[in-house]
Amino acid sequence: MEVIDFLFDVPLELNATAPPERRGVRRDYVRLMVLNKKTGSTEHSNFSKLAQFLQKGDLLVLNSSRTVPAILKANWVKAHDPLQSQIIEIRLAHCQNEQEWQALLIASEVEIGDTLHFSALLQAEVISHTLKNPFYTLRFNLSGTNLLEQIYTLGQPVRYEYIDVPWPLDYYQTVYASVPGSVEMPSAGRAFSWELLLKLQRKGIRVAYIHLHTGLSYLMDDSWHQEPHDNYEQYNVPQETADLVNETKAIGGRVIAVGTTVVRSLETAVNEQGQLKAQSGWTNLYIHDTFALKIADGLITGFHEPKTSHLQMLSAFVPHDLLLKSYNEAIGQHYLWHEFGDMNLIL
Repeated sequence: MEVIDFLFDVPLELNATAPPERRGVRRDYVRLMVLNKKTGSTEHSNFSKLAQFLQKGDLLVLNSSRTVPAILKANWVKAHDPLQSQIIEIRLAHCQNEQEWQALLIASEVEIGDTLHFSALLQAEVISHTLKNPFYTLRFNLSGTNLLEQIYTLGQPVRYEYIDVPWPLDYYQTVYASVPGSVEMPSAGRAFSWELLLKLQRKGIRVAYIHLHTGLSYLMDDSWHQEPHDNYEQYNVPQETADLVNETKAIGGRVIAVGTTVVRSLETAVNEQGQLKAQSGWTNLYIHDTFALKIADGLITGFHEPKTSHLQMLSAFVPHDLLLKSYNEAIGQHYLWHEFGDMNLIL
């Protein structure tokens, strides 16, 4: 199936430009469209009523990755001319290790050996660049927690053109986020509150966690186009989660992924026998309409734009004609799009 099959228009007024809390709505009171993946039938509800659509024995799998403020400003000093410098924007893309990040540098003619001065405490050297993508590898003078502390002090969260206000980083976090690393919020879990999670668990719905650190989805230059299999992201599936998933499948419960990042992690870590394995690494798994899902039975996600790999992934759950029909219905019902928007439950 070609991506063009999902062409549709999202009216500008359906772009959620502000967090629900700033629109007078609790984060767990955004709207919810429930989509039957077999029949295509829909039901319109509220996210706070999620428990009504889940059953005792179901397992929710959440992404515990914490958003980092990935946009930084630095004084760019050229290696061959240290007296020449200018202020440029840096967008962190992927954490490579305790001291190195891949990053998008909003400047031309950056060379290996150039240095970036973020503050009196934080500097980085440009150590490599590849022609496969626009990312440079930066080696910072700090590492681990010390580096993250400076990034959180100096950075701003990534926001796109439909967000016209620089909202604080707290609005770009899920309540349960604990492992720093995502440069864009794993937004499918944003609508959860601790109150709602407790309500679900009291009903017998269990909760497990993985983490997958999301990378940059927009590279600022249309000449750079990454195919889905070129998008590598770091993930971790802990043993406790693998055990809960396998136990749930064994007793006939449903495994419901909260976000496309969770689907990607689960379907990467499954073996040929359909058992989830505890493992970590980098995944470039591309899930589309012909992909046979082995772990994820359902999905909680936001509403995605046409021509995106996220929307292609949804077609692994729902035939694309039914999915397109439901999206047109969501537009007609004025659901809101993007990270501050409404939610979609596919079962």
